[in-house]
Amino acid sequence: MEIALIRHGKSAWVNNEPITGEEFNDWVKGYDAAGVVAEKEYDFFLVRKVSGSACLFTSHRARAIESAKHLKARGTIIQDPLFDEVDLPEIEGPTWRQPPKWWLVALRILWRFGYTNNCESIDYARARAHKAAEVLSEAAAEHGDTVLVGHGIFNRLIARELRRDGWSGKRKANTEHWSCTIYTKEESG
Repeated sequence: MEIALIRHGKSAWVNNEPITGEEFNDWVKGYDAAGVVAEKEYDFFLVRKVSGSACLFTSHRARAIESAKHLKARGTIIQDPLFDEVDLPEIEGPTWRQPPKWWLVALRILWRFGYTNNCESIDYARARAHKAAEVLSEAAAEHGDTVLVGHGIFNRLIARELRRDGWSGKRKANTEHWSCTIYTKEESG
């Protein structure tokens, strides 16, 4: 059995001007609503992986859905918020300006240490990743090769759960845009 975790393409959201913490909250909404930048061509391996999958999942975010379509998804794409990226906590107050990437890193670090203003905790995200890994494992057992076009942080959490459940593959899923990390497991019985 095989499960492929693919990270979506580069976001079409290009606002990289320095912003305040509160403005970053709106920046995230724009990023989440944006699709992905269309590439001139796509990696043959990725296209083959997606177009040949027995079962294809995405989150319900535009960048994951569009990425699957760019990779020539055939048949039904199962869009499920279970596979959504882990949201960032909202921030209130800071009026100093930093590039969005700075806010992204700072808030992700704060989240890892328990800051969860209007977002799920790391424990909840891990529990959701456990459920996501179960869904993917069941699909692979029932239908064959399964693909998730998802998101960097959440794909890593899913990878951790797959490995705990006996799947073989990289310890950490790749987080580069258009990257694919494969997990395999011998069929039981």
